[in-house]
Amino acid sequence: MAKKKLTLSVDEGVIRRAKQFSAEHDTTVSQLVTDFLASLEDERTGETPVVSSLRGALRAGSSREEYRKHLRRKHGA
Repeated sequence: MAKKKLTLSVDEGVIRRAKQFSAEHDTTVSQLVTDFLASLEDERTGETPVVSSLRGALRAGSSREEYRKHLRRKHGA
């Protein structure tokens, strides 16, 4: 996907923390902002990308215990 520049006005303290965080996590401030914006809820579906990716993982109405069993089987625990 093509990238474009975006100019933002952000408090200096926030920028400082973002730079520190990105350095500690081997990423960039641009990637942090990109990841955050990509995680926002889709207005059409009301879901985040993570929720959308999970659709169909369990039957509707599944209990927490069924989900735990599913995870134990999946991960061999």
